[in-house]
Amino acid sequence: MSITPQVLEKLKSVAARYEELTKLVSDPAVQADPPAYRTHSKALAELQPLVDRFREYERARDALAQAQEVAASPDPELQALAQEEIKGLEERLAALGDEVRMLLIPKDPNDDRNVVLEIRAGTGGDEAALFASDLFRMYSRYAERRGWKIEVLSSNATGTGGIKEVIATVEGKGVYGRFKHESGVHRVQRVPATEGSGRIHTSTATVAVLPEAEEVDVQIDAKDIRIDTFCSSGPGGQSVNTTYSAVRLTHLPTGIVVSQQDEKSQIKNRQKAFKVLRSRLYEIEMRKQQEAIAKERRGQVGTGERSEKIRTYNFKENRITDHRINFTMHQLELALDGNLDPIIDQLAARAQSDKLKQATETEAVEA
Repeated sequence: MSITPQVLEKLKSVAARYEELTKLVSDPAVQADPPAYRTHSKALAELQPLVDRFREYERARDALAQAQEVAASPDPELQALAQEEIKGLEERLAALGDEVRMLLIPKDPNDDRNVVLEIRAGTGGDEAALFASDLFRMYSRYAERRGWKIEVLSSNATGTGGIKEVIATVEGKGVYGRFKHESGVHRVQRVPATEGSGRIHTSTATVAVLPEAEEVDVQIDAKDIRIDTFCSSGPGGQSVNTTYSAVRLTHLPTGIVVSQQDEKSQIKNRQKAFKVLRSRLYEIEMRKQQEAIAKERRGQVGTGERSEKIRTYNFKENRITDHRINFTMHQLELALDGNLDPIIDQLAARAQSDKLKQATETEAVEA
């Protein structure tokens, strides 16, 4: 699809800004100011892929104009050669037009953030808790494969090796951009180890992926927080610490409650609890903004009922299916071992395709 005049004006403006930034980073005065130099260099690097594609588009457009002139020649042989070239250039221009429009779509500002990952057992009792444990291992393995750091903030294990709830941070380059599609209800279909008749059970777990918020992102008023301290305890009531090191934060305006007791230090538990609280509040504000703009992503995880699902893990068929994009692969064990890129790549591609479609529709309305 060719670029509309409205998009062309945007591209010319971007190209002009690129030239301006190129001059700035070459300015000795800017080079002598490290913060300013880093800011301008980063902005320049972000614009370069778009400007490179736009320049390639302009070259192809000029070449097409020349080929069309040759096609008007009285020489039949030249006409035939020109027509062949025109066909190739038109296809190239259409592809470049899509690439340019895709690069014009604003990048999600949260994509490079770390995340707070929350997994909770849903419907299904002990089997749901075991599945929640499987999901946490899957994401931990995925993080390891990508060189990310994962740290458990709090966890609530069962006596059968499952997890009722686990909250962890994942730190690394582009974590949220890869993990953000994982929020929702995950469903498992398999025969539990305790099931003697071989009957398949269906259980669920919910996953929430929150972009980690900094203090500058979310200002928390001290009067809005109630802080309770208590003695932490381990599984089955086992004492972990006889001092009041565990912390429970209650955000009064929203009713959000965050408890943290994994550390022996009350200060460390308080810091971790505030990290989770800030991320939850930031996600709420981010969701409000998104809904106001596009009425999308209305809630991350639903209620955890079996009928609500984004993905199914079927052990009998060695199948994992993402219901949002109708994508299935018969490599369940590989996925559970952290090989998630085939699914996440498909989800990211669909999200980009949807954005391109929206941008194209907007262009048509503006035209």
